[in-house]
Amino acid sequence: MGFDPHRFLVLPRIMALMIVLPLMIFFADVIGICAGMISSNLHLHISCSEFVRQLQNVLLVKHVWVGIFKGPFFAWLIASVGCFHGFQVSRNTESIGRYTTISVVNAIFLVIACDALFSVLFTELGI
Repeated sequence: MGFDPHRFLVLPRIMALMIVLPLMIFFADVIGICAGMISSNLHLHISCSEFVRQLQNVLLVKHVWVGIFKGPFFAWLIASVGCFHGFQVSRNTESIGRYTTISVVNAIFLVIACDALFSVLFTELGI
């Protein structure tokens, strides 16, 4: 049909993941804190108000913002790797499984490497 596949297939996926991943990170943070509160209440008999007080002493807001800030970078890596390997799939079902596995492994490795770079950068900046 003459469409540029990168403009109509790759770009929307990258943009969508760059928008959604920080929201998913925030949602996962909230669910994790709530699960910790429930677990500490049930197993350690710590009241919810005491949990929130201690959480405010231990968890700095900047750590939440740093996690959300890293999200679009990770999203770009994940979507780019997925699209790159998606274009390499041939017309048989075996290649779909092979390139999906390769894509997942590469994306995990790149996210870990990028997170390590962010860790070094934020340590040097004192964040």
